Amino acid sequence: MNESRPSSMSAFWMPFTNNRDFKASPRLLVSAEGMYYKDVDGNRILDGTAGLWCVPCGHAQPRITQAVSEMVGQLDFAPTFQMGHPAAFDLAEQLMDYTGHKFGHVFYTNSGSEAVDTALKMALAYHRARGEGGRTRLIGRERGYHGVGFGGLSVGGIGNNRKSFGPLLPGVDHLPHTHNLLKNAFSRGEPDFGAELADELERLVTLHDASTIAAVIIEPVSGSTGVLVPPKGYLKRLREICDKHGILLIFDEVITGFGRLTTPFASDYFGVEPDMMTTAKGLTNGVVPMGAVFSKRFIHDALMDAPPGIELFHGYTYSGHPLACAAGIATLQVFREQGVIENARAMQAYFEDALHSLRGLPHVIDLRSIGLVAGIELEPIAGKPGARAYAAFKQAFADGILIRVTGDIIALSPPLILDRQHIDELFGKLANVLKNLD
Repeated sequence: MNESRPSSMSAFWMPFTNNRDFKASPRLLVSAEGMYYKDVDGNRILDGTAGLWCVPCGHAQPRITQAVSEMVGQLDFAPTFQMGHPAAFDLAEQLMDYTGHKFGHVFYTNSGSEAVDTALKMALAYHRARGEGGRTRLIGRERGYHGVGFGGLSVGGIGNNRKSFGPLLPGVDHLPHTHNLLKNAFSRGEPDFGAELADELERLVTLHDASTIAAVIIEPVSGSTGVLVPPKGYLKRLREICDKHGILLIFDEVITGFGRLTTPFASDYFGVEPDMMTTAKGLTNGVVPMGAVFSKRFIHDALMDAPPGIELFHGYTYSGHPLACAAGIATLQVFREQGVIENARAMQAYFEDALHSLRGLPHVIDLRSIGLVAGIELEPIAGKPGARAYAAFKQAFADGILIRVTGDIIALSPPLILDRQHIDELFGKLANVLKNLD
């Protein structure tokens, strides 16, 4: 692999990146192992974000890399339209085991964005199959992130992600977000105030009529908008209202799935079962792109009750790609055999205490955490939203830690294999960055 600087960086239009700023002073990663990246200059960078929330088992995990290497030599590609390959079915069965058989079926995609658009289409198709084709309205939430497809953007609620792309899908509404600095600042775990915001769904039902609403989609914990943790009782109340009105509830667990909250999924942590879950990221430990929609049996079965032929006209060329399936199977093995979630659970309290030790540092106006994910909200510089956190991001990288920023919020989500030494290094270096921020 090439570990030298590229001769030119002009051709690559980078995603979600300040391209001009980056290319003036690039941060180039060339290898990774365990908890660390190595940059092009040979410096070790502690991964405080599990890549992009997607490497729970750490980098270059031997079992996973071996499984992918073996599969690429055996079966580099196989279509799953009107045919299949064993690994796709084996992974699906293992995923159902991993959910405790709370779901009945898995539909493979290639990313979280695709998983969201797939789940939304499934919701519409389900109601149509049951003779309720008038249920076409989709409800998301302000400050929600559901990927970058037109469906995900439409139900998402982050203004910068939406504003350049026109009106998006019609027939979409949004619940209010639950973030309340005044009442819930410096919470540990679920904040005390805000469960009543779930009742806004009743207002939308009154406005639009339940017979027009297909599904509600939310992140149990909003990640990309700054680690927004649901208030106590909020998710259970949403579940009750959806049941009352025959509305499907979709959890976007692209970030929270596969151990991030020290349970297999956020639905396990909160004790609330959605009708569908969208997943990706940790599903393959980030080694090969893959997403999946987990569906309750009744949704699948409603579409199977149809004339002979294709039941759902939807899918992707790479749905259930052999390499992704091999990576997924190996990732589940690592979770089981190496106690990844158990380690995360053991580190949770230490991680939380380390986070809250930052209270009182310059510009820190909130700290919030749940499982092994943390948000550090900084006071914005007047007239320059996001500038302070971005400066922290660049200085942190120079100091040997990788953090993620969204607006003026720092998000941390390290690989779940971390130990106390890694926590001390991450928060120790971050504290020094914050102490010296303008």
